[in-house]
Amino acid sequence: MNYRHSFHAGNSADVVKHALLIALVRALQIKESALTLIDTHAGCGIYDLHGDAAQRTGEAAQGVVRAFADANPLLDDYRAAVRSVNAGEEPLLYPGSPRFLSQLLRAQDALILNEKHPEDALALRDAMRGTPAAVHQRDAYELWLAMVPPKTPRGVVVVDPPYEQADERDRIATTLAAAHRKWAHGVTVIWYPLKDRAAHARWKEKLRRLGIPKFLNVEHWLYDADQPGIYNGAGLFIVNPPYAFTQDLLPLLEALRTALAPEGHKGTLKAEWLVR
Repeated sequence: MNYRHSFHAGNSADVVKHALLIALVRALQIKESALTLIDTHAGCGIYDLHGDAAQRTGEAAQGVVRAFADANPLLDDYRAAVRSVNAGEEPLLYPGSPRFLSQLLRAQDALILNEKHPEDALALRDAMRGTPAAVHQRDAYELWLAMVPPKTPRGVVVVDPPYEQADERDRIATTLAAAHRKWAHGVTVIWYPLKDRAAHARWKEKLRRLGIPKFLNVEHWLYDADQPGIYNGAGLFIVNPPYAFTQDLLPLLEALRTALAPEGHKGTLKAEWLVR
């Protein structure tokens, strides 16, 4: 499955992912100790919702546009982060995870970004100009292992690949296991698209067998029944989510589900412990 960021910017998966990232990092920042935020597949950093790639799919209409039309105050932080890169109220530009993360930085925090694709890496450097982010152009899985544990007392690794390679899920599982051995208390967030329920169940079981404690799974199925051959939703695996995040998670998930439900569908957005 090809999931290049530029074609799907601002879709329902982005809304869920970025709303939860904001909540997760803010929960960690309740403590004063420094954080290092690491994005292994950072993409371009910012996306034109009226550009050719985004217009080809039109997915923002079912994502960020719906979130902006919803009045639930639990989505205010997400909407404010999107507005910060736009001159007016309408979202014409969409920030990628690097721009969301950069907005959350405190003076003591650090941001490390990585993008291997040459054109995207160039765009990323331009998008992050004026921020304290360090930008790398390396293999994502090599960088993941090289950067943990970070120099700061705590950190978050965000893994958000395009799933272009057939072995992408295997590399994630292998690297996660190795990274956890090096950095057992670190927070890791792994994003994935949902298309084939059976294939996803097999991968989930493979991750469960790693035996990593405090392993949370958040899944967003857009439709009340699977739609064969198309994108059905997305999810996140979160290792070591902070207590403050999990305590406030369910109301935020319900707000997101309601805002993003396609016409004629309620959808589901749930969280469960893969391993605890």
